Amino acid sequence: MAVASLLAVAALATTATGCSQKAREPGRDAPVSSHDDRPARLINMPDGFSNVSAKCDGPNMVYVVFHSDSAYGSVAIAPNDPRCRMAGSTG
Repeated sequence: MAVASLLAVAALATTATGCSQKAREPGRDAPVSSHDDRPARLINMPDGFSNVSAKCDGPNMVYVVFHSDSAYGSVAIAPNDPRCRMAGSTG
């Protein structure tokens, strides 16, 4: 029993260390061809509802839905959004 507990603790420590290493290296998954630091338009919803950010990517409006620090979210794209036709538009 003690050996099994020791192995479980060692496995948990190894897994936690691997996850924290990934968290310290954001954006290192693939090469990036460009980077857009312009701010997105934020839509703050009432408590209990997910918030939304909107930003143009070329002619398309990209919406990202998120809820505080939760581990979930979603992405939606509105192709050829007229608000994105103006140069430098962030929505």
